[in-house]
Amino acid sequence: MIVNHEEFHTYVVSRGAALLRVAHQLTGNPCDAEDLLQAALAKTYLAWDRIQDRSSLDSYVRRAMVNINISWWRRRKLEEYPSEDLPDIPTQHDPRHQYDELEQALDRLPARQRTAIVLRYYEDMTEMEIARTLGISVGTVKSTVSRGMAKLRGDLVPVGREAMN
Repeated sequence: MIVNHEEFHTYVVSRGAALLRVAHQLTGNPCDAEDLLQAALAKTYLAWDRIQDRSSLDSYVRRAMVNINISWWRRRKLEEYPSEDLPDIPTQHDPRHQYDELEQALDRLPARQRTAIVLRYYEDMTEMEIARTLGISVGTVKSTVSRGMAKLRGDLVPVGREAMN
């Protein structure tokens, strides 16, 4: 295996931060995001000499992250059980925290909905691309994104409206 270490290093340095943001959106946890990105970059490094189209490197890494994350979900699914009690989630009224509120709302979505929404609105992928990436139909992508967005809308009440309710 012949890998151009300098070329790989340059790619990671230039695209690492953006890829880490995608990983964080997929996992909902900064530590898991770092692990996910590291695993995806390790796979990319091993396949580096087989990737002919360097312009598609981001797509390759994103796809690796999605695949790895799906594998992690399947393993975790066996370890997680539903609870009767829901945690109290404090609301923040400071406009500077709107981004944090969105992040928290995304974290509360089921993994598949969060992934579809991240790919659609953060990565600007088409429904067809998301379907191919996740290995599901376009109709499933549409319904998954629609349900996820409905949950986000219900979860993110604009400041001032909560006083009316």
